[in-house]
Amino acid sequence: MDLELRHLKIVRAVADAGSLTRAATALGLAQPALSAQLKRIERALGGELFERGRDGVRTTALGELVLERARVLLPALSELQEEAVRFARGGAAGYRLGGTHGPLLGGLVDRIAHQEPGVPVTTSTSWSEREIAQGVAAGRLDFALVGACGESAPPEPGRLAWLEVARDPVHVMLADDHPLARRAEIELAELAAEAWTDVPGDGCFGDCFAAACVRAGFTPACVYETDTASCVHLVQVGRAVGLCRATFPATPGVVARPLAGSPLVWRHLLGWHPAAPAAARAPGVLAHARSAHAEALARSSGAAQAAVAFSITTGTSGTSPCPPARPVRTAAMESTTS
Repeated sequence: MDLELRHLKIVRAVADAGSLTRAATALGLAQPALSAQLKRIERALGGELFERGRDGVRTTALGELVLERARVLLPALSELQEEAVRFARGGAAGYRLGGTHGPLLGGLVDRIAHQEPGVPVTTSTSWSEREIAQGVAAGRLDFALVGACGESAPPEPGRLAWLEVARDPVHVMLADDHPLARRAEIELAELAAEAWTDVPGDGCFGDCFAAACVRAGFTPACVYETDTASCVHLVQVGRAVGLCRATFPATPGVVARPLAGSPLVWRHLLGWHPAAPAAARAPGVLAHARSAHAEALARSSGAAQAAVAFSITTGTSGTSPCPPARPVRTAAMESTTS
């Protein structure tokens, strides 16, 4: 049997997992099939790569040698494949943009389309900042428009170039009849009795939010993690309050207010691969992204100021961990992005 890349991936997976059972799960194989495959690999390499025991497996001296080479070869070949994809697609016209859900991606598309009419623009969205960044690193996308909590590092920091588009304080979404809705800003501690709702993500924002709550003297009693439209609905009917970016657009039945002292900050980032042909267009894309942010922020700020001036507060906020909902509004809910 000739040794192949997939064999090296199996050896690495077994070593990383520390047991055949966990490695089989990670690889999507049945354990007997993995054991049989590993025995064939060991025969091809001339000896045992792992010592089996009750507590799992440990690499032998031969296994360490093979692993040392595999951990050099596998990343190198992966990078070769990505470089080839970028080279093959280098002459393609247009912009391939990836982003997490929010108003900036749409604003960026609009500005590029207005500036360069007829040039194709495609988009790809995901809740995962890491997934979008990997798409740029692999040459499937030209630019990533994502966010990072506070000063946390963006994904793929060693492979992609990143520049900050803007940074905003995180706001809280409230039903427009919430007792605090007319306030210009709200102390986080004033929301200690509320249930919360937020969209998923793979960054540290959830941990940073929990830490901010602890500093404010409480622990969130109930957090609903769901899609944007459901977050908005839960806020509209008074089931929860939500977290959103400062660029959150005007939405019927909802107001967005800054948290006093800005305990949470969101950074909008633009990323690209410095070796990709699209890198030459990065300054122009960055300028468009900053303009899109400024426009979205102006719209959001204007809506917030109008809501403070004209809103009428009624009803009371819930005090139980998951409070009862306020009466559902009859107006149709509009889907929006945070």
